[in-house]
Amino acid sequence: MNAKVVHFQFKPGKHQEAARLFKDYIIPAAKKQKGFKSGLLLIDPNTGKGMSIALWESEADIKASESSGFYQEWTAKLAETLSMPPVRELYEVNNLVNLSIG
Repeated sequence: MNAKVVHFQFKPGKHQEAARLFKDYIIPAAKKQKGFKSGLLLIDPNTGKGMSIALWESEADIKASESSGFYQEWTAKLAETLSMPPVRELYEVNNLVNLSIG
């Protein structure tokens, strides 16, 4: 399993709009991508910093989602909420506890 972590800096007062975009558009579209397993959005409302963590079956699936334009599409949807371009990192997942939340 692999993870794509994307770091954000939201404009003042825009983090709730970003959270709405994730809920309404980005996560539903991600669920349609081959190999996507789960996603999480973390936001510090005091600083406007945030990160998304998306779990994927393989690094190849992450790269295929980027080649298809999916990554560029969802970061473009967030553009109005960001004060700087997002920073993307890929990780290998080594210790995963199966969490079931709501």
